[in-house]
Amino acid sequence: MASDISSIIKSEISTTLESLLSLSSSVESVSLLSEDELSGEQCIKVAANFDFGSKNSVWNFYIPTAAATQFEYQMLGGVTDLKTSIDDEITDAVKEIISTISGSIVTSVNAQGFDDISNLKFNLGESSVTTCGEIQDKTKAYKFIFNLNDDKFELIIEFDSVMESFVSMLTGAKQSSPDTAEATQTPAKESGAGSLLNSLLGEESVDNLRLLFDIKMKLSVRLGTKICLLRDVISWDIGEIIELSQMTNEPLDILVNGVVIGKGEAVIVDGKFGVKIKSIGVKKVN
Repeated sequence: MASDISSIIKSEISTTLESLLSLSSSVESVSLLSEDELSGEQCIKVAANFDFGSKNSVWNFYIPTAAATQFEYQMLGGVTDLKTSIDDEITDAVKEIISTISGSIVTSVNAQGFDDISNLKFNLGESSVTTCGEIQDKTKAYKFIFNLNDDKFELIIEFDSVMESFVSMLTGAKQSSPDTAEATQTPAKESGAGSLLNSLLGEESVDNLRLLFDIKMKLSVRLGTKICLLRDVISWDIGEIIELSQMTNEPLDILVNGVVIGKGEAVIVDGKFGVKIKSIGVKKVN
């Protein structure tokens, strides 16, 4: 079974938009695009080429006018007039956002250490102004409804057959072919953590717990600590070197909302700092 990166895609779209546009952002829903939803509305199409191993996959991003103009408006700080049609400046802003989203997805996927989608790389392909109705493979196109503050916008991603098995959970339920539909109608018995939660909390409580899964939490990595006297702190100046208690070969603390949940080591992923988990909870690397 292929590793599913659906949650990574949704998370990185939301996080990237929030970071670049300085607005609260979230993906509200994802659905397969239906024929009656396609229209002659103008869109910016941006192709992103993803490579991993010997495989190559092309994702076509379609950004309708309403979202595209909002992207440029917010990237400029909202100090200009909101445009009503697509121009070169809007296209450049959209390309920058798609490039950043793609780069974030690559970084997050590589950090997971998946066996079947490792060493993922991307480069931005061609972009053009087209219409949403010209999507070639509508059976592999997904419509993302995302929120920017209180406003809803759409973004469409058309995947190819290479990625089909890696994004099977984008809509929240695994897509099945007609041949396997009957087999998937019978719920599979939960095992592992899901089964344990059910036995401890009851099925209804577990369902309620799932409502919390999309709450955002701040992850941080602590390089080290040191107890200092106030008189030392106020005497510090630019260029001061402060020795921490952490040794260079010791694992770093991984914190979620300020609570230590594991240990890890610093790594470099595509030119950015990352952390490789060495222990989390009671699980440790042998």
